[in-house]
Amino acid sequence: MNLIVGVGDMKVSNEAGSLLVTYSLGSCIGLAIHDPVAKVAGLLHYMLPDSSIDKEKAQRNPYMFGDTGIPSLFKAAYQYGAKKNRMRIIVVGGSQILDQAGVFNIGKRNHALLRKMFWKNNVMTHFEDVGGSVNRTLKLEVETGQAWLKVSGSEVIKI
Repeated sequence: MNLIVGVGDMKVSNEAGSLLVTYSLGSCIGLAIHDPVAKVAGLLHYMLPDSSIDKEKAQRNPYMFGDTGIPSLFKAAYQYGAKKNRMRIIVVGGSQILDQAGVFNIGKRNHALLRKMFWKNNVMTHFEDVGGSVNRTLKLEVETGQAWLKVSGSEVIKI
């Protein structure tokens, strides 16, 4: 069963046979985590780095922002028995799509926030495909942790 993760959305599952999928990662970041022992996977698709720009919106949807969505993703996975030190972590997105002049640098800011949070919490990524000016689709198999990446204009690759 496909569990679709929309923009500003998050899903965590331990259902064997399920596939977490997020489409159209432009400046947004797709963060996928998988614990092979607990067989738990999670996927977050956040739009903006910092929830302080709209605290009310962050209350209603913490997955829209990196600073509130990232901790939510890890905490939800922990509730299923996942452990940080066993997780395989994949980060994709952070493109410069609608801001060709680089005025806002949303993609770069989204990625910088993630790297800062990971550094502070001693979290290492296993695969990153970030930046450029392309859209990406990410799929993650819940049971095995097998992931696939589709970058616009290219073939699907296993990661």
